[in-house]
Amino acid sequence: MAIERIPLAAPAPSGLDGSRLQRRTGQQPGAGFGEALQHATQGLQLSRHAQKRIDRRDLDLDQGRLARLNDAITSAAARGARNSVVVLDDLAVVVDIRQRTVVTAMNREEGSRNRVFTNIDSVVIA
Repeated sequence: MAIERIPLAAPAPSGLDGSRLQRRTGQQPGAGFGEALQHATQGLQLSRHAQKRIDRRDLDLDQGRLARLNDAITSAAARGARNSVVVLDDLAVVVDIRQRTVVTAMNREEGSRNRVFTNIDSVVIA
């Protein structure tokens, strides 16, 4: 009875080279996880309601705050959150984490009057 040897490193199937991978996925072979993660986290959106509230109340969402908000959303998503309140200094932002959409925003004075957030499963202080 002969024992057949199985090679440890099998050759790649024909036709599966880096150029084909790039055509199928649009990514370079060997593209890093960091690049893929950065691409996935760029799509922050504002709902119409949130945009109206931000404009009407002259709330300050500058580039620095938007970057912190984006980081907070990524962090909440990594922990399985769905709907979060993100606190940015004097601003509270309600976010649909899965859709990466700001649902509404309010300043500290408005938030302290209402004091109740519903349908929220997490709070992120950014």
